[in-house]
Amino acid sequence: MRALQRQYIVDLFVLVDDSLPKQIKPGAKSTLTDSELLTILIWDGLTEPHKNLSAVYTWIEREYGDYFPELPKYQNFVAHVHRLLPQMVWFLQTLLVSDASLRFADSTMLPVCKPIRADRHKVAKGAADFGKNWQGWHYGFKLHAAIDHANRLAALVFTPANVHDNQVMERLVNDQTKILVGDSHYGGSVMRRRLWKKHKTVVIAPPHHTQRKKIATDWQILLLHMRPKIEATFGKLKEHYFLVTSFPRSVQGYFVHYVRVLLAYQMGVNS
Repeated sequence: MRALQRQYIVDLFVLVDDSLPKQIKPGAKSTLTDSELLTILIWDGLTEPHKNLSAVYTWIEREYGDYFPELPKYQNFVAHVHRLLPQMVWFLQTLLVSDASLRFADSTMLPVCKPIRADRHKVAKGAADFGKNWQGWHYGFKLHAAIDHANRLAALVFTPANVHDNQVMERLVNDQTKILVGDSHYGGSVMRRRLWKKHKTVVIAPPHHTQRKKIATDWQILLLHMRPKIEATFGKLKEHYFLVTSFPRSVQGYFVHYVRVLLAYQMGVNS
């Protein structure tokens, strides 16, 4: 990805404005268009990712006030971002590499608070749940994802943290998916047969720790060695883009944050 200079924000706006479907909305007109607001959210992630909307607003007001002279008050800015969520999801879906024939799949925990504070955490109550992985217990959500060989997102599913990977596996593939590579959680024989019958998808996963023998070809072993690509993607989303957060004050706020992070990542890896 090339270093982005300040003026490239105009190119991003043109791309976003040409892509978003034009809608006539009733009510008072915002001082920012949907295209301008989505440009701000993506540009933030592409250049200087911030942890929350407050930091995004302060940054854009300070550094790009000349591009957005009619920036609304912060409360109106946040309200507009929340109204924009359906368009954000739609735009993210258009950016997914849905025709990827080779996919690497995995899941990652998105805790909303420490497990000991879960009973007092009211924001995501009813939506979040407890889940456990090799790192221990978590309370929050889980992101299930598939990427292609170039680390581009191909499919995404959000669930509570207690949903097993095998339950979501079918939603990470389509008829274009020829090979799905995952960890041992994706090795269940029932789902493997089901994906082959429905999509003609071959699932490649390491043997379960209780399995004594398993035959694999050289190319299958090579693909298994490439599986950490998806783990590296999750690491980048969390460490560079701050995917994990506890700042939102509503369930919708969490998904506004998640989607804006994934939008910026996908735009960056596609450039």
